[in-house]
Amino acid sequence: MSRSAKLALDVLLGAVVPILVLSYLSEPLGAVPAYLLSALVPVGWVVVDLFFVTKRLNFITAFLGLNALVRGLLAFWFVDGALFALKDSAGSAVTVLILAGSLLLGRPALRAFAEQGLDPRTPEQESALHGLFAERPVRRALVRGTAMLAVVHAAAGVANFLLNLSIVTASFGTDGFNAQVAKVNAITRLAIGLPEGLATGLAIWLVLRALYSLLPGVPGEEGFWELVGRRRSKGSPGGPQAPARGRSE
Repeated sequence: MSRSAKLALDVLLGAVVPILVLSYLSEPLGAVPAYLLSALVPVGWVVVDLFFVTKRLNFITAFLGLNALVRGLLAFWFVDGALFALKDSAGSAVTVLILAGSLLLGRPALRAFAEQGLDPRTPEQESALHGLFAERPVRRALVRGTAMLAVVHAAAGVANFLLNLSIVTASFGTDGFNAQVAKVNAITRLAIGLPEGLATGLAIWLVLRALYSLLPGVPGEEGFWELVGRRRSKGSPGGPQAPARGRSE
């Protein structure tokens, strides 16, 4: 599946379909079944993506799977008011815990995202990339980027909680409740999703800038792995060293 097709499905099944279900199927299906369907459609798509589309187990897929599991379980916790606002913000809480925990463990989560994006194909490429990650500028960018994402997601979680608390005021199991959930979802998908996406892009850009600062050549003229190969051939850390010249006898 192409990236554009997958992105379209992510948006469609993760945001658009749940809102449409809440808005138009609450009356024919009933408020509670419609709510469950809207909550489980994104979860189901993540599961299908992990097992049938991506079919790769790594940090990112495990992270997405954990979030899907939490959302799927919480879908059956039928609450309203402040408890619903808290439940709807659980995804942000899980994300913040993972990001902060990775910093405490000394393995910034952003490193896994960067490695997945750069996609080393050989043991040599993987070793070279790990060597670059250990360099101080890159290490600093990974830590700062992960910390920035943790702060942004924490702020997003607070904003999501407050929006739900102020908008979703009807009792659970009513058409009014579903309509209010659809409204807040439509707001948060853009008002919260956009800053989170921009922060992720900025964090990855900071890491890439730090990586390219250690590589020879001009970024864009050669691919990343070509520049890494040139760095190794020049005897930089992780590459072959030039033999020492001895005294002439």
